[in-house]
Amino acid sequence: MAGASFAPEIDDCIHCWVITAVRYEVMATMTKHLLQPSAAAFGLLLALSNVAYADEGGVSFWLPGLFGSFAAVPTTPGLSIATFYYHSSVSASGGKTFLQGGRFETGISGRADLFGIGPTYTFETPVFGGQAAVSILGVGGHNFASIDATLTGPRGNTISGTASQALTSFGDLFPQATLKWNQGVNNYMVYATGDIPVGDYNSARLANLGLGHGAIDGGVGYTYLNPNTGIEFSAVVGITYNFMNPSTQYQNGLDAHLDTGASYFLSKQLNIGLVGYVFQQVTGDYGPGAKLGAFESSVAGVGPQINYFFPVSDKIQGVVSVKAYRELAAENRPDGWNAWLTLAFSPASPKHAAPQ
Repeated sequence: MAGASFAPEIDDCIHCWVITAVRYEVMATMTKHLLQPSAAAFGLLLALSNVAYADEGGVSFWLPGLFGSFAAVPTTPGLSIATFYYHSSVSASGGKTFLQGGRFETGISGRADLFGIGPTYTFETPVFGGQAAVSILGVGGHNFASIDATLTGPRGNTISGTASQALTSFGDLFPQATLKWNQGVNNYMVYATGDIPVGDYNSARLANLGLGHGAIDGGVGYTYLNPNTGIEFSAVVGITYNFMNPSTQYQNGLDAHLDTGASYFLSKQLNIGLVGYVFQQVTGDYGPGAKLGAFESSVAGVGPQINYFFPVSDKIQGVVSVKAYRELAAENRPDGWNAWLTLAFSPASPKHAAPQ
């Protein structure tokens, strides 16, 4: 397929994929739902084992990998909607050996099955020469979290315990605004998003579907898209400011993140590629509830993506997309793998004449 040109067809369906990317951006916040342990139970075990997880239990507002391919490409004005299913499985463990003999070990694990839906409205009137859009996402689903601890004495005797909890409920709301510009094959974006903490949250629970505090996040993005060759590359960098959790008096530090995606159109409807991310907490956690110190977390991830574009009618375009990440190089936070399945519908772009 090298050298093939799908310019008009790609232009017709790219906007629908970008709506999906916008959904990813807002969905970032749902990472928070993955594993929000009890401040009392989890904090005690971590203190005993000297194992620390930054971002209040190892969960950040920003979901690494929320931005992907086509992130900065402008879309067709009008109302669009996206739905998604998200599955994630993470774990972490650690321990401490005492000077007088014996050892204390702890482990945590979590699984999330979340569903989300949200509208996006893209304005036709330019703003600062670019295309403005606003969206809001609501999420809900099932979350499971567990924690275990084992104390081994100097003579080999052991005492162990396990606690687990599951919750099926609703999460926070995540508004977002974007502004995008196009200059030929180059596309640019600025964005702002945040968390409205109205989800189901209780600091005494192991499992939650609410973050327990507000957050704001902003950044910039770039996409190279050449319809004549079918080659695309995107990168988005941003930073998160977290407000204090009033229930635990714990405030996460600043989180920096880079999300990337690269893809190629095998045909006018089928697109495949790779996605990746790097997440790095740049300042330590603080507040009266941060009794274990100002730890900082980091993680990286990489995986495949596949996207299928299809016409619904003369006025509506659809896209089904799947992507997955395997995490590596995690510090001070649980790690594992996650997968996304997204279905999005948006206004079809006007039919183009032959490519110039």
